[in-house]
Amino acid sequence: MLYILPFMAERVDFVSVGTNDLTQYLLAVDRNNAQVADIYETLHPSVLAAMKHIFETCQSYHLPVCICGELAGDPIGALLLVGLGYDTLSMNTSNVAKVKYLLQQSSLDELKQLADKALMQPYGKTIYNQMREYFENKGLAGFIRAGKF
Repeated sequence: MLYILPFMAERVDFVSVGTNDLTQYLLAVDRNNAQVADIYETLHPSVLAAMKHIFETCQSYHLPVCICGELAGDPIGALLLVGLGYDTLSMNTSNVAKVKYLLQQSSLDELKQLADKALMQPYGKTIYNQMREYFENKGLAGFIRAGKF
């Protein structure tokens, strides 16, 4: 879908991006395979770049786009996704209040700057550290899952 979206745009009413599958297929890593699951990185630069590309393509065709998958309900992921432009995130109900609270603590301009900076990073670990610093500076470090990287 990533590269044929312009051809599909006339045939679909909306796009729903599944972050789990997108990450798995972009990185060629089965997250359920214990032998390689440790290299499954939701914050991998290529994953974020693909999500930005999808969003911008959908925008250019006036096609509604939403995000589903674990990244949408993850505190770091949700803030980056909104910074990339997504405004419809589908997540487990247990994450809604937390993500809503975190979004209320940040301006859209801040999130856009964070996303732009993340897109310039070479490694998922670097993006994670950048976001961890942002959360710490906001007094929100407790919202980040320990041991993510």
